Amino acid sequence: GGGPAGLAAATALNLTGHTVTVYEKNAAPGGLLRYGIPDFKLSKKMIDRRIALMEEAGIRFECGTEVGRDISGGYLARRHDATVLTIGTPQARDLAVPGREASGIHFALEFLQGQNRVLGRECAALPVNAAGKRVVVIGGGDTGSDCVGTSVRQGAASILQIEIMPKPPETRSPSTPWPQWPYLLRTSSSHREGGERRWNLATKRFCVEGGRVAGLEAVTVEWEFSPLGRPLTFRELPDSAEFIPADLVLLAMGFTGVAAEGVAAELGLAVDARGRVQPAPERGIFAAGDSASGASLVVRAIADGKRVAQAVDAYLKGGAQ
Repeated sequence: GGGPAGLAAATALNLTGHTVTVYEKNAAPGGLLRYGIPDFKLSKKMIDRRIALMEEAGIRFECGTEVGRDISGGYLARRHDATVLTIGTPQARDLAVPGREASGIHFALEFLQGQNRVLGRECAALPVNAAGKRVVVIGGGDTGSDCVGTSVRQGAASILQIEIMPKPPETRSPSTPWPQWPYLLRTSSSHREGGERRWNLATKRFCVEGGRVAGLEAVTVEWEFSPLGRPLTFRELPDSAEFIPADLVLLAMGFTGVAAEGVAAELGLAVDARGRVQPAPERGIFAAGDSASGASLVVRAIADGKRVAQAVDAYLKGGAQ
């Protein structure tokens, strides 16, 4: 995997003197840096510059190559002394409610990757286009915010971002004192560009007309809070159902981890109940980033890539003695 964890691990191992090959299933390295984060937040020229420096340093990239489809785990074992799995958390959290099968309902990354691939000239047309449509984004995190900003740029007729969680406080909650990550309301540049945000809404079903989504039915929820102000549990308010029109629904509710089948199975690795790969360092197989610890931040993926590089280096030096 050529995302932030993989690139960090490759760089650190290269600096230590090892020969490194990065296998990436996409057409170019970067992972979510290239295919998830919109160009208006991260110019892909920054990634290209870093990849060029890595190649000059001797790191080899095999793009368009997927383990389990193009090459096998056995091939990796025969060709390399150690393997590091850094494939992120490819499984998006779904919303299993009636009407989910309708067209016009997509995972956020389908939408964001399509935009980035068009801008990167990997494809000519947007696979999911918000132009002229009433867009509803389900999920209030960074990925949902990126969907808002991308929908603005594609010319959506309207944009509504809904979240089941309550609206965070305007200032840091006492439940997250420094140095903890503060629980408070965050407004991104995308939110300032357009669209509306609503909280305390749970989607009960999608309304379908002629096989396409026409909207969704949502209910208001009421939260119970801890003494310090953190949401704990919620209940649905009776007689609060409402219809929200939509021509395009984007699911931005996070990620559930790595599937037990696929690359993990190909390498003979177990996956725990939270979708985290269990490495086998005794066999020279390591894991880093989101695939090892769950979905998190880019900076944490980079740090974990550097950490695992130290473990790989120690394994290789021990094996050579």
